[in-house]
Amino acid sequence: MTSHASPTGPSTDQDQSPHQAAQVHEGAPGIEEVDRPTADADSRPQGEGDGRANIGVVGLAVMGSNLARNLASREGNTVAIFNRSKDKTEHVLEQHPEANFVASFSYEDFAASLAKPRTAIIMVKAGRPTDFVIDELVKVFEPGDIIVDGGNALFTDTIRREKAVRDTGINFVGMGVSGGEEGALRGPSIMPGGSDEAWATLGPILKSIAAVAEGEPCVTHVGHDGAGHFVKMVHNGIEYADMQLIAEAYDLIRRATGKSPAEIADVFAEWNRGELESYLIEITAEVLRQTDADTGKPLVDVILDQAGAKGTGAWTVQTALDLGVPVSGIAEATFARSLSSHPEQREVSRELPGPSGTDVLSGEDADAFIEQVRLALYASKIVAYSQGFDEIRAGAAQYDWNIDLGAVSKIWRGGCIIRAQFLNRIAEAYDAEAELPVLLTAPYFVEALGRAQDAWRHIVSLSAASGIPAPAFSSSLAYYDGLRAERLPAALIQGQRDFFGAHTYRRIDKEGTFHTLWSGDRTEIEAEDTH
Repeated sequence: MTSHASPTGPSTDQDQSPHQAAQVHEGAPGIEEVDRPTADADSRPQGEGDGRANIGVVGLAVMGSNLARNLASREGNTVAIFNRSKDKTEHVLEQHPEANFVASFSYEDFAASLAKPRTAIIMVKAGRPTDFVIDELVKVFEPGDIIVDGGNALFTDTIRREKAVRDTGINFVGMGVSGGEEGALRGPSIMPGGSDEAWATLGPILKSIAAVAEGEPCVTHVGHDGAGHFVKMVHNGIEYADMQLIAEAYDLIRRATGKSPAEIADVFAEWNRGELESYLIEITAEVLRQTDADTGKPLVDVILDQAGAKGTGAWTVQTALDLGVPVSGIAEATFARSLSSHPEQREVSRELPGPSGTDVLSGEDADAFIEQVRLALYASKIVAYSQGFDEIRAGAAQYDWNIDLGAVSKIWRGGCIIRAQFLNRIAEAYDAEAELPVLLTAPYFVEALGRAQDAWRHIVSLSAASGIPAPAFSSSLAYYDGLRAERLPAALIQGQRDFFGAHTYRRIDKEGTFHTLWSGDRTEIEAEDTH
């Protein structure tokens, strides 16, 4: 194939390799052990003599090698592997002879090892490394072949890359993968974008390796070009909110009741047997039970209270602002991580005045308080997911993607970090009304929020009165009440905008756009809309 100039241009991805800080995954969700779909055996190269494979993986760090092993373990797949470091490729071959990998040590040999249409999944660091691999594959691939980016790319970069690669006749697919290293090995939740042509080849392969929930593979063709990475970005934003809400619930219980981390672990374990059942609730109990080997203290008490971030939470919030979609719970969760990571500001602010203290609850009072926290957590969690799905809907409209929100909720039921029991309720809501404008208004969630709201309000007010920060709880309740309000103070804001900037306003009693001559006789005139 004729060599191409670099098609992809400069990347705005952040370097989001999950292996930059450590090569040990923080945990992974379990998956159901059920029969899986297999790749199309008719399209799989037969025998070893021709040295060809139906799928390839470029990048053999832990995530990439685990995904390659997952692929190789499924009937119908023969997997080609390549890494820029020969030593890494040889190490994977040595460690996993059972996979029968077809190894290559150059891009040319890698392309030659793949059956047509060639299909390669890139599992390297986001940003320039991804662009480099795409450029190299474009040089050795042909029209009709498929390049898949399985990293955490910014969806606008995926849109750019897809267009550039499409111009060569090659298919480019941005694919979100959730579940971490263990998920990649055992079965992740997969969110591919790209063309219908690419999905026809990729679909059976991805279904063979995805997690399975209630008999269904946790993968669907999300939409074209950047849709897959967009949905994965929002998934991560919801994950930020979910984790922050859990952390606030823990903090409230500990400060208000004086319970130890181990005792609170029992609370979360109990919650995980009810409507809050989820992977994150499950691992929260495990973390809180862990004892530090060096000090004998609860591990959570010796971990520095500064939360890191890879960037997808910020992307979710920035994109929501561009789309005009309020995602206040996700935003507050992102800002809470930022605040935690400024120890110099926190140090000089510790003497700021606050409330005199909180009464430690005990006995029945403590039990009642914990139940109120549970209900507040559930209500706030519903808001976080509702806001996330609002953003997906808005993104689909903006970028002309046909995204099935019910299908998205179903592929998040297994393999991914935010898997939770109530995703079934979300799927049911969108099955009943595909164009549901606000998820919170589905009958199940109306009942749940009605049942929880008194406790939710009490917890938010108590946290404020006690000086216990609960930004995600508070903002979620404010969003809920904002939706409910018959009239909002935005009318005053619009009047202010008209006063200082002649930004105009509309009226409730007649059609048209108006402006008051504030610097003149203050009469009202019709005006061109400058909202």
